[in-house]
Parts: sequence; C-alpha cells; structure tokens
Amino acid sequence: MRFTEYVRVGTRRWRWPLRVMLTGVATLLLVGAYLGGLQLTGNFHTVLPHELYRSAQPSPTQIAAYAATYGIRSIINLRGGNPGRDWYEGERAMARRLGILHVDFAMSAKRPLDDGRAAQLIALLRSVPKPVLIHCQAGADRTGLAAALYLAAIAGQGEAASEGQLSLLYGHLSLPILAPYAMDDSFERLEPALGFAGS
Repeated sequence: MRFTEYVRVGTRRWRWPLRVMLTGVATLLLVGAYLGGLQLTGNFHTVLPHELYRSAQPSPTQIAAYAATYGIRSIINLRGGNPGRDWYEGERAMARRLGILHVDFAMSAKRPLDDGRAAQLIALLRSVPKPVLIHCQAGADRTGLAAALYLAAIAGQGEAASEGQLSLLYGHLSLPILAPYAMDDSFERLEPALGFAGS
C-alpha cells in the first residue's frame, strides 16, 4: 500500500470518531455558554404570572426592578440567613426599603429535603403575600425544587409541569452523578404525597 493510500484509509477510519468528539465538544460549549448567560442575566423566570417568580441571587438593583415590574411582595431566600454577608444585607435592606416581606429558608442543593422541611416550605410558599420571588445562589437547584413543590402542592399543576422546574432550561443538570441531583431525588420521593404516582 502506498503512503497516500495509507493516509486516505487512516483518515476515513478516524472521520466518525472525530465527528462525534467535535459534536460533543460543541455541545458542551453551547451548554456552558447558555448556563453562563443564565447567570449573567440573573436566571429570572416567571413560574406563574402574578404569583411566583424565580431567580438566582438578586442584587438590590434587580430586586427593585422586579418589584417595579412584577409587583413582588415577598422574597423567600433559600440560602438561609447570612448576617454580615454583603449579598444578604443588601437584599434585606432593599426588601425593607420597598416594604417587601423577606423570609429566610435554609436548604442545601446537595442534600435531599426531608418530608418535614418540605411541608414547612410548602406552608411558607402558601402563606406569604403574592407575588413572591424565590431564589437561591444560581436559581437552578434549590429554587427549582421550591418552584416544583409550589406548582404541585399549591397551584395544582401536573407532574410534568412541576418536574419541568428542575431542568436545564433553568440551569439544573439532572445527572445522578452530580450533588444537586438531591433535588430530583427529593421531588421523586415526595411525589406520592403530592398526588403523583411517582416514576
């Protein structure tokens, strides 16, 4: 076999794996760019108009804008109280200035939410003045679970709509190898209590 034929055969052999690899790299870059864009824009989304909104950690300026545009009356901070931290003090000060109820509810994105804490969160979501803004740090994992619980337990939405709050659309990666999969596990475990058959 001449050298040029050898190169041609070798090139054909590597064409398919190279295409797969390049497609994989391009997909990862696109997903990374999308997730980065969510964070740059505050990952703000309407869950139910005039009722529930979700976001990443909002700045005081963003809180003022959300209040002016959407009439936010309550904020539930899923990161829990963090006295002395700039983000926390700024958030509380702006909420106080605008007359918005501010509530801390600590939960972890890396550990399942137990039944008792889930019941407390649902009761809190039910009781605060609406519209309410829920947020965690990235607005993807804890916020996704809280939004899913709201849709399922309070708004009476279906399983698909509720589970849809834990999706890549909001920056949540539903992969069992990642720690935030605890949010998916929590929702799956709570499904029977929410009136869903579970899957």
